[in-house]
Amino acid sequence: MSSLTPRHTDALREEIESGVKGTGDPLLHREGSSGSGWVLLDYGDVVVHIFSAAERQYYRLENLWQGGNTIVRIL
Repeated sequence: MSSLTPRHTDALREEIESGVKGTGDPLLHREGSSGSGWVLLDYGDVVVHIFSAAERQYYRLENLWQGGNTIVRIL
């Protein structure tokens, strides 16, 4: 998931955390911040990465995981 601004990153993170909280699945670990350009939310079986456009281009995680199966992709 890419964010447009640090404020957008915070809004995306808050919406994901709020939505998942309703399912009862615990957030196991949160890393990064809106100011860093990358936020990671670890729910065990699912890990969410929220990137700024620059960080997404730099890390290119999609290239690392291109052989894996995509379950859900949110653009």
